[in-house]
Amino acid sequence: METLLIVIFVLGYLAITLEHTLKIDKLIPALAMMAILWAMMAFGVDGFTTWFDSAKHSLMDNFGLLEHEEKMHLLEETLLHHLGKTSEILVFLLGAMTIVEIIDYFDGFATIKTFVKTRSKKKILWIFAFLAFILSAIIDNLTATIVLISILQKIVYDRDSRLWYAGLIVIAANAGGAWSPIGDVTTTMLWIGNKVSTGKLISYLLLPSVVCVLVPTFIGSFLTPFKGTIEAEDDTPPKSKYGPRMLYLGLSAIVFVPIFKTVTHLPPYVGMMLSLAIVATFAEIYSNKKIAISSVDPDSDAHSHHSPVHSALTKIELPSILFFLGILMAVAALESLGLLFNFAEGLKQGTPLLGTETAGTQISDLVVILLGVGSAVIDNVPLVAASLGMFSEPLDNPLWHFIAYSAGTGGSMLIIGSAAGVVAMGMEKIDFFWYLKKIAWLAALGFIAGAICFIGIRIFF
Repeated sequence: METLLIVIFVLGYLAITLEHTLKIDKLIPALAMMAILWAMMAFGVDGFTTWFDSAKHSLMDNFGLLEHEEKMHLLEETLLHHLGKTSEILVFLLGAMTIVEIIDYFDGFATIKTFVKTRSKKKILWIFAFLAFILSAIIDNLTATIVLISILQKIVYDRDSRLWYAGLIVIAANAGGAWSPIGDVTTTMLWIGNKVSTGKLISYLLLPSVVCVLVPTFIGSFLTPFKGTIEAEDDTPPKSKYGPRMLYLGLSAIVFVPIFKTVTHLPPYVGMMLSLAIVATFAEIYSNKKIAISSVDPDSDAHSHHSPVHSALTKIELPSILFFLGILMAVAALESLGLLFNFAEGLKQGTPLLGTETAGTQISDLVVILLGVGSAVIDNVPLVAASLGMFSEPLDNPLWHFIAYSAGTGGSMLIIGSAAGVVAMGMEKIDFFWYLKKIAWLAALGFIAGAICFIGIRIFF
C-alpha cells in the first residue's frame, strides 16, 4: 500500500511540474493527490503497521496492534492536526494578499516609479535589484516581481533589454524573500512551523542573501545589455492621491506582524488579521464610498469597485491558496505514515558529510544544497514541506536557516523554479531556454556564493 501511495504522489508531482506542458493548472493535480492519498489511507488503515506522531516527532509504538476504530480515530485526529497547521499558513497568506491588493487599489505601487530618476541602464539595474530585494522581503517575492516588472514595462520600452532586467529581478526577489519570515512562502512555512525565529533568521541569512544578489548584479552590470541609456519615459500621474500613504501604511502593517508575534507569542496569522483590519479601515475611509457589501449586484460591473476591501478580495490569487492546501496536505499524508521520517534517516546514513558542518550534526550540507538545486526543477513548497516532516532539529538550528536559504534562492536557476520566475515568464513571455542560457549561470553563481557565505557565518559565528 505504501508503494502505491508513493507512486500516486510522484505522478501528482510530475503533473505539477509539467503544468505548462500539460496545460493543466497545478492546483488540480495537487487537490486530487491530496484527496486520493487520504482516501486510500482511510481504506487501508488496518494494513499499516507504522504511524508518525507529529507532536513527538517520532514513530508510534504498537500502532499495528490497535483496533480499526482506534486507527480511524487517530487518522481523523491527524488529518485535523495537519489541516490546522496548513490553515495557519493559508490564512496568513490570504491576509497578506488582501493588503497588497488594497495598496494596488489606490495605485500605491506607482510611487516606486518615482525612485527611478536616471536613464543609465546600469544604474536602473542596481535600482531595480535593490527594490526587488527590499520589497520581496516585505510583500513576498511573487508580488514584488509583479509590481516591479509592471513598473519596468513603463520605463524600459525595448523588450530585449527588459528580458534581462526581468531575469535579474527574479534573482533579487528570491534572494530578498529568503531572509525575511514574510518574504517567501517556504520561509513563512518554517517560521509558522516554529523552526526559525525572526531575529535568528535575519542574522543568519541577511548577509548570504545580499551576497546572492550582489554577485549576479555586479557581473550583470558589465554585460552588454546593461550598457548605454534608455529612452525617456512618459510621466503618468497617479490614479489616487492616497497611493503613497496606503503604500507605506500597508508595508508597515505587514512588517508589524513579526513584531506582534514576538510580543504576544500568538500565531502569525492573528497579527496579519489585525494588520488587515487596520489597513482596511483606512482604505474604507479614503475611498469615501459607504456601500454595503451585501447590497452589491455581483453581475454589475458598475459596482465592482465600490469598496477597496471588496475589490481586493475579488482579486486574490485563490488558485495559489488551493495549490498550497493540496500540496501541503498531500505531503502530510506521507509524513503521517512515517515515510518521510524513514527517508530522512536514509539520507543521514547515505550522504557523506562535506566537513563544513557544525560539530555533532548528522545531516550533510550536501543534502541541503541538493535541496536548493532540486527547487529549481520542482516547486520549492513541497520540498520544504517534506523537510519539515523529515528533520526533527529544534528551533533555530542552522539546518533550518540553510534550508530556508537554499529553497528560496535555488529556484532562481531555472525560470520555472520559483513563483517569481513563473510570473515573470508569463508577464514578459520569457523563453525557458533563453533564461537557461542567459540568466541561469548568474543565478547559480549567486546561489553558490551565498551558500559559501552562510557556511562561513555558521562556522565563525
